[in-house]
Amino acid sequence: MHNGFVIETKALTKRFGKFVALNGLDLSVETGAIHGLLGPNGAGKTTSIKVLCGLIKPTSGEAYIFGKRVPDKSILPRIGYMPQETALYLDLSVHHNLAMYGELYGLSGKKIAEREKDLLRFVALEKWKDSPVGNLSGGMKHRVSLACSMIHEPALLFLDEPTVGVDPELRASFWEYFNLLKRAGVTIVMTTHYMDEAQHCDKIGLVRQGRVIAEGTPESITAQTGTANLEEAFLALSRRQVNA
Repeated sequence: MHNGFVIETKALTKRFGKFVALNGLDLSVETGAIHGLLGPNGAGKTTSIKVLCGLIKPTSGEAYIFGKRVPDKSILPRIGYMPQETALYLDLSVHHNLAMYGELYGLSGKKIAEREKDLLRFVALEKWKDSPVGNLSGGMKHRVSLACSMIHEPALLFLDEPTVGVDPELRASFWEYFNLLKRAGVTIVMTTHYMDEAQHCDKIGLVRQGRVIAEGTPESITAQTGTANLEEAFLALSRRQVNA
């Protein structure tokens, strides 16, 4: 598997006991695209990203990144991952969290300083550089986590609900930056349950009960369903799946 896609999954399944989190997930992501996974909480979006990052093993099925079957340690330096839950050291400052992640990826002190300056400006946390992360609000912690995921300039970036708790103005600036990354050739896979936000993605996969029920551009999905927006499209496709 590869065929020009940076990510491909085939019949990806993950069970936790009797609960089926992924139920034959088929997904393909083109290089240099912003690909959204859109669906309600519990649809399987986070589980799919954790499988792709090699954090959990699938029960069955296959997943490939950069043409290599997951999990494969050789691809990890090329991947950035921002989890939905905070994966930060709360007793350390924003600066020390960024420095630690940079060191883990083998960056030099000079490179870490350069990246830190740019990223703190991007997430609007320059004033809080020396503040312990534990003292920050939930939204600010989320922004630190986003900066840490990008410290090593990954070619593939997984963002799990990156704009939760972010005000509209900062969310707009995030999207400007995401588009800059895309133009630089970075592939971004993000989960969201904001239907309006998904309109900014090049392609989206509508996820329901661990399966992709539709995949394509936002415009093609609404055209396919004859609906006015993605929310109506998701509801229409869900009804079709139930009645099938």
